[in-house]
Amino acid sequence: MVYETVRELLARQLEIDPALIGPNTDILEDLGADSLDIVELVMAIEEEYDIVITDERAQNVRTVEQLVDMLESIIG
Repeated sequence: MVYETVRELLARQLEIDPALIGPNTDILEDLGADSLDIVELVMAIEEEYDIVITDERAQNVRTVEQLVDMLESIIG
């Protein structure tokens, strides 16, 4: 469930086909996201799940799988 939501948010944010996004997809390298895209993505995720993601938690997240794992650790 979290994976599908993250995938849809990423696809919408970056205006790409969700089929291009997999667990090992690197958000910066493979999808070409820049720092503004990342900020907007974090804001969209925070709104979707009604959470706050600290910079410390987000700083080492590179892949979709790492993002999903981080979210699951926050939302339980």
